[in-house]
Amino acid sequence: MIIDTHLHLIYRDRLSYPWLADVQPLDADFTYDIYHREARRLGVAAALHMEVDVAPEQIEAETVVIGGIAGEDGGLLRGAIAACRPEEDGFADYLLRQQANPFIKGFRRVLHVMPDDLSEGALFRENIKRLAGTGLTFDLCVKPHQLDKAIALIDLAPDVSFILDHCGVPDIKSGAFDVWKKPVAEIAQRKNVTVKLSGIAAYGADDWTLEDLKPYFSHVTESFGFDRMVWGSDWPVCTLGGGLSTWIGATHALLSGVSLEDKACVLSGNAMRIWKLPKEIKAAS
Repeated sequence: MIIDTHLHLIYRDRLSYPWLADVQPLDADFTYDIYHREARRLGVAAALHMEVDVAPEQIEAETVVIGGIAGEDGGLLRGAIAACRPEEDGFADYLLRQQANPFIKGFRRVLHVMPDDLSEGALFRENIKRLAGTGLTFDLCVKPHQLDKAIALIDLAPDVSFILDHCGVPDIKSGAFDVWKKPVAEIAQRKNVTVKLSGIAAYGADDWTLEDLKPYFSHVTESFGFDRMVWGSDWPVCTLGGGLSTWIGATHALLSGVSLEDKACVLSGNAMRIWKLPKEIKAAS
């Protein structure tokens, strides 16, 4: 059974995504129906929607759109990681509104395309601390050179549960393993951080192979262990590296030597525990 903790849905007729203009292969509609057909065949039993960096004024509208889709289907969508702006004064009120919505499981502020010092602001840090005790997580999407900033933020909010997206965004295509290796091991020493096995297929060369991914997978498993790892498709971004079927196939290959217990933790168990998902979620049949 697989729980997808990193699904993006794109509905250009309902929401605005300014960044899509610069990523032509993704400048299209990627709807729940398209994802659902393929995901169910591959064993995905549930999914969390990950915010897609919509126009700032539409952040709460995105939650409404995705919640509506989840309500219509009653199938895979079990929650959402919503966008947020911790650097703004309105965050405290925004947090209160989201806490009233059980569909919201956590937050993300995209950092890897923002100035490196954004997370160092006093207001940003104070607002992240507000997540302590809420049960809501905070996803960190940062590049290797920004991991020291992420570590500083984590150390200031030890009671907040952080999720490190995409194994720390290694530049696999350029072979920049050493630049990424040490800071990932350092961030893994923080026990309130879980790594997300996601995204890495899109960071390799066009003709990447499993051997290209293995060193990165091995390092995150050695650093975090299988009890602090969750899985995500990063669909439709994963289509840049072969697609959903390719990434799930690669995941099973990477986990082929892992015990059934550890494999179950990575693919579903840890996600169910972290986000308190319903125990009645069953493997697709």
